[in-house]
Amino acid sequence: MDIDDAPKPKGEETKGKQIVVILVGAPGSGKSTFCEQVMGSSTRPWVRICQDTIGNGKAGTKAQCLKSAASALKDGKSVFIDRCNLDREQRAEFVKLSDPNADVHAIVLDLPAMLCISRSVKRSGHEGKLQGGKAAAVVNRMLQKKELPKLSEGFTRITFCQNESDVQAALNTYSALGPSDTLPNGSFGQKNPDAKIQPGIMRFFKKAEVPANAVSDANSIQSSVSPQIIEEKDPSYKGPDNISSFSGNAGMELKEGENLAVSGGDVSLNDAPTLAFPSISTSDFQFNLERASDIIVEKVEEYVNKLGNARLVLVDLSHRSKILSLVKTKAAQKNIDSNKFFTFVGDITQLYSEGGLRCNVIANAANWRLKPRGGGVNAAIFNAAGPALEVATKEQAISLHPGKAVVVPLPSTSPLFSRQKVTHVIHVLGPNMNQQRPNCLNNDYIKGCQILGDAYTSLFEGFASIIRTQGKLAQGSNENLESNPSGPQEDIEGVSTKHSLNNDQKSKRDSEHDNDRSKRCKGLQDEVGTDIPDSRTRKVDKYNDKIDGSMTKAWGSWAQALYDIAMHPESHKDVLEISDDVVVLNDLYPKAKRHLLVVPRSEGLNCLADVRKEHLQLLRTMHDVGLKWAEKFLQEDASLIFRLGYHSAPSMRQLHIHVISQDFDSKHLKKKKHWNSFNTAFFLNSVDVIEEVSNHGRATLRDDESLLSMELRCHRCRSAHPNIPRLKSHISNCRAPFPPSLLQNFCLVLAPCNAVIDP
Repeated sequence: MDIDDAPKPKGEETKGKQIVVILVGAPGSGKSTFCEQVMGSSTRPWVRICQDTIGNGKAGTKAQCLKSAASALKDGKSVFIDRCNLDREQRAEFVKLSDPNADVHAIVLDLPAMLCISRSVKRSGHEGKLQGGKAAAVVNRMLQKKELPKLSEGFTRITFCQNESDVQAALNTYSALGPSDTLPNGSFGQKNPDAKIQPGIMRFFKKAEVPANAVSDANSIQSSVSPQIIEEKDPSYKGPDNISSFSGNAGMELKEGENLAVSGGDVSLNDAPTLAFPSISTSDFQFNLERASDIIVEKVEEYVNKLGNARLVLVDLSHRSKILSLVKTKAAQKNIDSNKFFTFVGDITQLYSEGGLRCNVIANAANWRLKPRGGGVNAAIFNAAGPALEVATKEQAISLHPGKAVVVPLPSTSPLFSRQKVTHVIHVLGPNMNQQRPNCLNNDYIKGCQILGDAYTSLFEGFASIIRTQGKLAQGSNENLESNPSGPQEDIEGVSTKHSLNNDQKSKRDSEHDNDRSKRCKGLQDEVGTDIPDSRTRKVDKYNDKIDGSMTKAWGSWAQALYDIAMHPESHKDVLEISDDVVVLNDLYPKAKRHLLVVPRSEGLNCLADVRKEHLQLLRTMHDVGLKWAEKFLQEDASLIFRLGYHSAPSMRQLHIHVISQDFDSKHLKKKKHWNSFNTAFFLNSVDVIEEVSNHGRATLRDDESLLSMELRCHRCRSAHPNIPRLKSHISNCRAPFPPSLLQNFCLVLAPCNAVIDP
């Protein structure tokens, strides 16, 4: 684009037309930089009109810009209109500044959206205060409304710049303009005249609130925006390792095509479960970065497709992180799906609030004691999570071996849960090459690489167990369950089925009179309490007759109530606790002073027969929640002792754990089956179930109904009693120690003062 240096008419050799250059481009496209570079090298007198500074260094109005531009033209100066000017309406009044002595040009900085966002969020001290995470929202919104300028609007010349080479060419052209030089009219450089927006800006985030003063020159952008996800594929822009960089306030580095996050408001990238993890052992443990990056990429490649739609995010605090750079390069060489694995620069404890990245699971590079000591990631996570994480961690493990990981469900009271949407922390311990730290391997990288590989395997397996229990990977349909032809039952598992009960039924349910019809039709609360099988509800097959061991049970309509509560707890006012994983409720007909049910919210888990090794983390979560409630009750009454467990053959659909105090002081404990359902092998300790599933992939069920008709024996001294009243009288005074089988393996939960139970 050569300058038109045709001979000038006499009298115009020293003075050419003034030029109004309207810059068109999103924030971060380089408008201000363009002006500064031209003005710093051109001999033509220029004035830059910027709405961000028009009011004595502060943001002003469009009217002020128009007035200043007219004044500069009157003084014989050319003008840069440094605003976004992305739609025709915003440009119209500036185009009208043209007259016989002034041409109006447009320079369109139509650069890749990813590049504009990256520049915007990284910069600091911006005149319009548009920087950090909120910049992404503004840029996305503006690009959706972009209208490329046309000569028909009144421009004499339009220059389109779609990559850095185009920008440099335009800089050279305008920098070379002398006071008397002119440029040819026309439109130059546009590759796709019909393009309105850049490709890929088609999917939506949830609405995010952007402060009204986020940017003064937002071309009348509304304060409430719906930012879009950018998928810029322009080959002309090559970021480092062909991976574009993005940083919110916390910072993010994403491959091209990866979702961009916006800080502020209720924002999430999408609903995919996400694990954010630091590089294990490469900081304080001084593991070689090259070898560590090889192992990370190897393990990510192994697991990334096994995890369905889940995502893995490698996190580091520094933009200059060598481990991130190495991993990005090697991941690109392996063609690992950038939608499922990418890197993020920022604080792992503030990914959601500062960077807009929602990660339901984060990994902690822990120490072997699992204590909130030292510095780095470990101290940061424990500090951000508060005391709740330390307590929850102690419930899972007291130490950790190198190469191992432990999954810790994060209590809802933790700030990480409430503020950052983190539901689980996975502690993982890698190999140590630092002689100042325990278990140093003294540069034995054969063993070290094996341990580090095992650590990432344990980490990703733990993450897989979490998302499986949350139903994120399940693709199959639920089993069609038959209705019970005998009609509704009046009460199940201590859960009132109020929608199917009338007052007469309630009176009958509470009656002491039991006949054969009431036993068969009133349900199992009066007959057995909770969870005891009725022969009407079972098919001829035993639960374990199927090859896969799954339950072959026809559930009556009455037996669906617990399932309904688990799936829709918000509609039941008697629920004590609701989380993403479980629901907690009182047994409506408790068999002791304290009797709770902890019910998972996952589909496809009707009973223990359906549990497999992939549900292990869910079992632990249920156990943890039960422990939490038991400990709460112990604070209120230290004399109580609790046991957590399952009935081998439940009567209702939906797996659940009983949290029951061992006083058995309840008017609802009336029958032999009530007692035996909790004090024979029919009742399986939660800790034993977890151990069996961990070791063998399933629990051993003891659903022999003869267990329910055994003679009545005290659960402490094992003395026999002829009936329930005599048994109740005895247990109210018995102080014998519990059987060794219960005292071992933490089957009983009691206050510290009762740790030793004397005769």
